[in-house]
Order: sequence, then structure tokens, then C-alpha cells
Amino acid sequence: MSKTYVGTTNPVKIEAVKAVLIDSEVIGLKVPSNVSSQPKSDQETIQGALNRAKALPRDGIRIGLEAGVQELDGIIYLINWGVLIDQDDNIYYAGGTRLPLPYNIGKRLFDEEIELADVINEYYNREDIKHQEGAVGILTGNCVKRVDIFIHIVKLLYGQYKSKKGVI
Repeated sequence: MSKTYVGTTNPVKIEAVKAVLIDSEVIGLKVPSNVSSQPKSDQETIQGALNRAKALPRDGIRIGLEAGVQELDGIIYLINWGVLIDQDDNIYYAGGTRLPLPYNIGKRLFDEEIELADVINEYYNREDIKHQEGAVGILTGNCVKRVDIFIHIVKLLYGQYKSKKGVI
């Protein structure tokens, strides 16, 4: 059985990888993103995912998944990115979510050093949202959950890997 490493111990992200790479042993490892705890741009979010993937053991597929926010034309969006590095060091990138955040929530993320999950927990009187349905679950009435977002990104990554398209 092949190995797939995921640069996190977050059960939602690991579940997403397991849902896509069903014939692989999926191993979650805590590794640093080396970006801020709340990435505030596509560039920083991609870099966090890449850093996580690069920090993983090289004897299998390596996947880094990162959530962040991005300001565009005065609107702050929830964003998600992933990176897959194969055994030949080919790198595949995929992004997903673009969901506007309520103004007062988005503004706090840029005004304070605070993570989106903490703001969502506070505003919606929740605990540990990032290990459950995530902000996207709260903001979509659970029509889309955090695991769904990461399954989508892992499918995009793994599909590129399988077809060897998008290799950088």
C-alpha cells in the first residue's frame, strides 16, 4: 500500500485526504506552515500549504492544505489552497473556496492577530469549529462543510497527479 502524508493532525483535513486516496495509507503529521496563523492572501495561503508539504517525509505523496482569507475590492473572502508533491518532487497546486465573510468578521481578521476559527467560535457561540464543519459550514447553513472544501481540493490535486498535468 502506498503512503500519503498530510501536513496536519486536523481530523477534517485527514478525513478529506482519506476520502480521495482510498487505496493509500494516509498519515497526518504536525508540521509547521511557516506563515502566520491566519494567512491573509492567496500567496501566503499557498506558501503555507507548500511549506507543509515540503516538511513531510519523502517516501510517499506529500499534501499540504491551508485555509486563509483574501481581500479583494473591499470584500474579505474565505479561501483554501492545497499542494501535492509526488515522489519525483513534481509540485501540483489547487485552490477552491471563494466565500465572502460578513464584514465585521473579515475586518477583525485584518485588524487583530486572530484566526477566523476563533472569530467564528466567538460570534456563533461555538467551540473548535475548525475541527468540525468550519466557518464555511456556519456561513452556508451546513450546505457545504469544511471537509467538502478540502475533498474538492484533494480531488483537484490528485487528479492532476494521476494525469501528470499541471506539473510545475
